[in-house]
Amino acid sequence: MSTASSLRFLEVCAGAGGLALGLEDAGFAPAGLVENDATALETLNINRPSWPLIQADLKEFDPVNHPAALDADLLSAGTPRVKSTATVNRASDEVERELVAAALYLVGAIRPRAVLIENVPGLVGKDEYAAVRGEIEDELHHLGFRLFSAVLNACDFGVPQDRKHGFFVALRDPWANAFSWPVPVDGPAPTVGDVLYRSMATQGWEHAPTWAARAQRVAPTLVGGSDRRGGPDLGPSRAKKIWAEMGINGGTVADDVPTAGTPWDLDGDVKDLPALTVSQAALLQGFPSDWRIAGRKTRGYRQVGQAVPPPLAAAVGRQIAAALTTSLSDGS
Repeated sequence: MSTASSLRFLEVCAGAGGLALGLEDAGFAPAGLVENDATALETLNINRPSWPLIQADLKEFDPVNHPAALDADLLSAGTPRVKSTATVNRASDEVERELVAAALYLVGAIRPRAVLIENVPGLVGKDEYAAVRGEIEDELHHLGFRLFSAVLNACDFGVPQDRKHGFFVALRDPWANAFSWPVPVDGPAPTVGDVLYRSMATQGWEHAPTWAARAQRVAPTLVGGSDRRGGPDLGPSRAKKIWAEMGINGGTVADDVPTAGTPWDLDGDVKDLPALTVSQAALLQGFPSDWRIAGRKTRGYRQVGQAVPPPLAAAVGRQIAAALTTSLSDGS
């Protein structure tokens, strides 16, 4: 029987490491992390210099050249967000679908015991994503997997953010019999004020206690992570309104936390309110406080905005690990 400490995963489209960090917490060790973006690779190397990083375009990655990848129990893929049928006909959106197809090709090449694919919530069940979902389901069934899908909200797993992710988990028999989705943690999620108070007070901002008391809610979904967007911001108008109610300018990302003397006038122009830093956004994604994000502000925020919250990834990863380490003699 395999043990959790012996489980290995190959991850593609690794980004800033949210999914990989969660899988590490769940007991997996990386056989390789494939990523094409140099800044994201720098982030991974800064934080986990022992992780085997592979700089490669997923569509050109050949596992034959990386023998350790062929021993992976799990293939995990947090591919860029696919678009609905309202937008997939744009040529610029074909890249996302091609990367999903490339990840599915690797499943056949590596033949792991389990597969984890993360993407937009709509991919799990909405009609406008039926074509891409069908490709995933057909290929994994063809390769002999049983498929499970679910939409999970990060705030149900200790993340201070209302953030839904779509997951596909596929396992071969007999391990598929032992898989179940994680159960939400007990109690409410931490609030923005609780998580960021210490950071906000670091440089003597006298309004930090009052601000934290006002920010007693979970954050709206952090978006703005697309490489095709302009500068960084915290999301659409609805999200920015929520941030303004908490006393934060959601229209930009700050270089540093507020200092002593920084004004905080809720009746003034929202642009005069303090903004969050990249590091603070990472805390709201559930990254540990010592996880450093490489690159300048815009590039750094995109890495954060594209990440899977590590606590959510860990919750799913633990369920996969439990299934893979179940004794075959117990009827599973």
